[in-house]
Amino acid sequence: MPNDLSPTARALRTLDILRTRPGTTAGELAGRLGVTERAARRYVGILREAGIPVESARGPHGGYRLGRGMRLPPVHFTQAEALGLVMAVLSGQPAAADAGDLVGTALGKVVKALPEGVGRQAALLRQYASAAPDPYSARPDPAVTSELVGAVAARHRVGLTYRSEAGNEWEAEVDPWSLVVRYGRWYLLCHSHRANAIRTYRVDRVRAVRRTEHGFRPPEDLDAVTVLEEHLGLGWEFPTRVVFDAPPAEVAPWVRPPMGRLDSLGDGCVLVGSTRNPAMYAQEWLARIPFAFRVEGGRELRAAVTALAARLTAAVTDQP
Repeated sequence: MPNDLSPTARALRTLDILRTRPGTTAGELAGRLGVTERAARRYVGILREAGIPVESARGPHGGYRLGRGMRLPPVHFTQAEALGLVMAVLSGQPAAADAGDLVGTALGKVVKALPEGVGRQAALLRQYASAAPDPYSARPDPAVTSELVGAVAARHRVGLTYRSEAGNEWEAEVDPWSLVVRYGRWYLLCHSHRANAIRTYRVDRVRAVRRTEHGFRPPEDLDAVTVLEEHLGLGWEFPTRVVFDAPPAEVAPWVRPPMGRLDSLGDGCVLVGSTRNPAMYAQEWLARIPFAFRVEGGRELRAAVTALAARLTAAVTDQP
């Protein structure tokens, strides 16, 4: 939870926590808000001063909860907002067009709750719009994602059970800095205590999350998207090293962050990284860069570029 939120914003966050988690203690509330227990009680007081009934009870089953009869104000959508919501959901999860899908069920409830004049167009859009599934997207478990979101907000270290692409399963303790959605995939950006380094984990491969009693402080001015992309090109199975004759300023716009790190080298530059798919690296990434280059390493990428060059040469060679 950012430290620069206003008291009103934290009070509203407190209201949301008590609505979804009745019985939250002052300590738990403080952890989720990222403040002291004294400050957490102050935000409860702000809610009470605003006329919102917040009850408290002592003992092992005590904590704060909203009083009976408490109802949150209804949410109103304009027609443009309703259509935009349906479009965003279908774009992100094409299966939501099916009422049997988890997100589709939730979307159906939202559409049915809309006033007739607003909901009619949203219902028609959902009924007649079709979306092709993204072959590269992966849907994480909502329960796992919820646990990670809570840990990020409360700044609590967690233990993960993780399964790699090869099917190997292992445990790790991490400080969860942020969740990043990139091209249909959810990533956890974190500091791994197992590796003592920054790591990016696919959330859909996280099998379980366990909250620990340890807190953490994320880096100051963290740009989660930039840091994630810088690390996506590191730690893969096959090393890569590509030298360009052009200066870094000209090559940089053509280099995607997962390709590796671009550094100056004499009058040109060098791209150092790693990949799990040398053929894709050669065909989809290197081939589109409009500058002369030399693949100096590793051997798997050199083989992939050699095979691509042979295939393209055969495509323009006259046959007898």
